Amino acid sequence: MIFFLKLCNVFKVIINKEESMRKILSVFLVPVFTLLFTFNAKAESLTLGWAAWDPANALQELSKEFTAETGIEMNFEFVPWTSFADRMLNELNNQGKTFDLLIGDSQWIGAGATYGHYVKLNDFFDANGISMDDFNPATVYAYSTWPKGTPNYYALPAMGDALAWAYRKDWFDRPELQAEFKSKHGYDLGVPKTWDELYDMCTFFQGREIDGVVRYGAAINTERGSEGITMGVTAAMYAWGMEYEDPDNPYSMDGYFNSAAAAEAVEFYKKMYDDCAPPGHSDAYMVANLDAYKSGQVAFQMNWYAFWPGVYKEDSDGRESGFFANPCQNVCAATLGGQGISVVSYSDKQDLALEYMKWFARPDIQQKWWDLGGYSCHMDVLGSPDFVDSAVYAQGFLDSMGIVKDFWQEPTFVELMLPMQERIHDYVVNGKGSAQEALDKIIEDWEEVFEADGKI
Repeated sequence: MIFFLKLCNVFKVIINKEESMRKILSVFLVPVFTLLFTFNAKAESLTLGWAAWDPANALQELSKEFTAETGIEMNFEFVPWTSFADRMLNELNNQGKTFDLLIGDSQWIGAGATYGHYVKLNDFFDANGISMDDFNPATVYAYSTWPKGTPNYYALPAMGDALAWAYRKDWFDRPELQAEFKSKHGYDLGVPKTWDELYDMCTFFQGREIDGVVRYGAAINTERGSEGITMGVTAAMYAWGMEYEDPDNPYSMDGYFNSAAAAEAVEFYKKMYDDCAPPGHSDAYMVANLDAYKSGQVAFQMNWYAFWPGVYKEDSDGRESGFFANPCQNVCAATLGGQGISVVSYSDKQDLALEYMKWFARPDIQQKWWDLGGYSCHMDVLGSPDFVDSAVYAQGFLDSMGIVKDFWQEPTFVELMLPMQERIHDYVVNGKGSAQEALDKIIEDWEEVFEADGKI
């Protein structure tokens, strides 16, 4: 740039002496200035990383408004779920500069803060009037804070989510099936209030022929490799009243996580798998559950709210879906999902990334986020009098966000998750040992991890 300014001064002298040179210089200078401005425009850009799914497409559409307001171009890298964690965590662990912003799983917040991957946002929030009181408390706790529940913020709640259920409302509405079910169970076929009722309804459809096709009860999480069966079984364990640890002594879990009620919940989950799952559903998670449901195999599917807009849009050929929060049992509770948006500490464009964060936190943008199919965590959106009527899954989402529970923000979440995946799968799917034995073994595994981590 200094060279260019000196060059301009030289040409200025020439212009004063040689008026005829003006046309020649204009031919030279216009392309140069164009090149410089183009370079600067290209420099004003951000790259955001997330998983490849419908909410990501909604965010890409929403972000066009940010570019229109600021002139900052948004680039996106959406990674398939099967490789999302590996791709993003490798990038962070290697201090990569690919991403300026990252929408990372709630499980990553502890590691993101502890290992310096994420920018601490407290000063930025204070300077820009962004209050965490404006967001659903459960999402702030799970997506933003480390240590858990402290006023140390490393993310803004971006995508609220919870494990929930979809069901074939068109089947449930058939008078002949309603009459048969009520005659057998003494109550109406409809949205189950408890896991006991869920089981009754699942077994009612298991092996039943509807429209000339054999159907099955429910597609539930059984996947072993990542987090699938853990997220599924905890939906039952939470409903039975399981607590991970002594509230007065964190990381003291014996007698809590492996309580009699927790073991009963795991036994019930196995019963759901044995008596209600479609054939071959032994290593299934998000996509497999969606496929089983969309193909007409099952009356119910367990999955995340993030998928419900797509399911609803694809209802056709007589299929009509209903959606509901995780049923209660001894208590009402649900497995938390979702993500927060963080500024990557290795980015060279942190100031621009914070501008995006400030824009995304605005209540009007949060409302548009919900309207496009994203799940806002902002209380102005969730508390709107029109919210429950804005989508067929809105009431369920609101119910869920009031009862969600979580544990997995630990920096060592991978070391904790893998043994639970293995031991629960061995019992639920493979029939090895008992539920109590599986939970007791998990406690032993976790105590080794926490001891190595200096927690106990």
